Amino acid sequence: MRFAITMTLLAAPLGCQDAAKNPQLAGAKAFYELAKNDVLKSVEKMPEAKFSFRPSDDVRTYGQLLAHVADGQFVICGMVKDGKPVMKGFEKSATTKTAILQALNEAFAYCDSAYAGLTDASSVDMASFFGNQRTKLSILNFKPPHQMEHYGNMVTYMGKNKVVPPSSEPAR
Repeated sequence: MRFAITMTLLAAPLGCQDAAKNPQLAGAKAFYELAKNDVLKSVEKMPEAKFSFRPSDDVRTYGQLLAHVADGQFVICGMVKDGKPVMKGFEKSATTKTAILQALNEAFAYCDSAYAGLTDASSVDMASFFGNQRTKLSILNFKPPHQMEHYGNMVTYMGKNKVVPPSSEPAR
């Protein structure tokens, strides 16, 4: 409960910039920004030598998790922006810390433009989401939980490597 309250309080200022004109979209974007921040800081925190770390052979490496998040941004935001998933294949092609960070920055910029291209009024327009019709806002609302699902894996990987995750750092 304390975590949920803290997250809500932290998200509130992020949503204020457009809250007067587009409060629903601003609120959704605030949670996206929190997830984006944790993912991007996770790139910085882990030494490049640990990007190939995986706790077992049947799961993604740390770097693949990050690259998968980049791919997911294009897939999900592509449905909102372009009416179809945009396939980049970073999980297979981005193998260095620099390439993964570049992929994430490109992916988050793409999604930032998806949010910027909407208003509360246009966010209720329908789009295809894996074969189902959903509002564009509901599609965008799928992204933060997806990002944080994989961030949870990254936290475990960081812990196994004695790295403090960004969300566990003391407040400054």
